[in-house]
Amino acid sequence: MTQPVAIVTGAGSGVGRAVALGLGRAGYRVVLAGRRRPPLEAAADEIGERALAVEADVADAGSVERLFARTREAFGRLDVLFNNAGIFTPAVPVDEIALEDWRASVDVNLTGAFLCTRAAFRMMKAQDPRGGRIINNGSISAQVPRPNSAPYAATKHAITGLTRATSLDGRPHDIACGQIDIGNAETDMTRGFAEGARQADGSIRPEPVIDARHVADAVVYMAGLPLSANVQFMTVVATKMPYIGRG
Repeated sequence: MTQPVAIVTGAGSGVGRAVALGLGRAGYRVVLAGRRRPPLEAAADEIGERALAVEADVADAGSVERLFARTREAFGRLDVLFNNAGIFTPAVPVDEIALEDWRASVDVNLTGAFLCTRAAFRMMKAQDPRGGRIINNGSISAQVPRPNSAPYAATKHAITGLTRATSLDGRPHDIACGQIDIGNAETDMTRGFAEGARQADGSIRPEPVIDARHVADAVVYMAGLPLSANVQFMTVVATKMPYIGRG
């Protein structure tokens, strides 16, 4: 059987990098996409000749189309898309959010996921054998937000809607779509949580974190299922973090 092909966005660091390496270890041919070429190439070098680094901005429609065209050119098909690219904007109350920060969050976290989903759907629908799997990186903020996080929480709630709609629209074309919601994977974006994170009562308290490789293992499991089965939603969190009972 031909080695399956996966695209991972935001693959230069954090969860994206961990997932790209995990898929590489599992035998996938991996396209690592992101805005900064050096970390993409460093991660691709760890995977070896089955990896391809592509500089891409998920918020730019033309850039996304070039990413998928490059994938088709290099590998001929696409079996898995991991929609991972995302940003945090400054943590401020909703009345202090700058419009440019709101728009940046929507552009990357939501529109970027949509643009990649649209391109993947078109490619998976047309290829032979047809079909594939789209996995969206949601967040536990898609269920319960942190204080001062309206742009991020709103976009992650929207990702859940995109996941459900894509899952439904994909059924006739053998395209599965699921979502992983992550709590406190240790990355550059979350490393400060171990020293202290703002709680709903306004206090600052340390929170436990988990190795991003545990998230990678979960995504590899989701990706490896036959298209007749799907993990619709999975939540992976640090066991002792204040998630259950947050509020």
